[in-house]
Amino acid sequence: MSLLAFVFLMGALGGLLAVAANPSPFFAALGLVAAAGMGCGVLVLYGGSFLSLILFLIYLGGMLVVFAYSAALAAEPYPETWGSLPVILYMLGYLVVTGVMAGLLWSGWYEASWAPLEDQADFFLFRGDFGGVGMVYGLGGGMLVIGAWVLLLTLFVVLELTRGLSRGTLRAV
Repeated sequence: MSLLAFVFLMGALGGLLAVAANPSPFFAALGLVAAAGMGCGVLVLYGGSFLSLILFLIYLGGMLVVFAYSAALAAEPYPETWGSLPVILYMLGYLVVTGVMAGLLWSGWYEASWAPLEDQADFFLFRGDFGGVGMVYGLGGGMLVIGAWVLLLTLFVVLELTRGLSRGTLRAV
């Protein structure tokens, strides 16, 4: 199980590096999907199967909207691909920085071992992630609405900032 967790974590790291290294939204979106899928795989391994499914579906739906807007605003005739030299150099630079930071923080990571959620107690009536879903919609409903509003506002702010001097899809008619 730890080998599978290692594969999922390295896949998530690779997806995040692909997003950070690629300036084009067309190819960075695939890295985001890979990072989300691998992160949800880690959640499944440690007992959050329902949570990972919900996060993955919500994330992919939200990312589809953001990708459509950003692809319409940043329509480049020749986007940078993963095989182009600047993207490879950025990826290598990010890998070096990640390796140096991992080397500095490596000691003692195994002292607090991770265990699946079901191993923390003897008897559960429900799985651990089902109780959290009820709390989000019960006591955290107001914060859920505020979070959705902030994400929508952030989307429009980012789209207006990245538009630049050219007119995009949000132009006045």
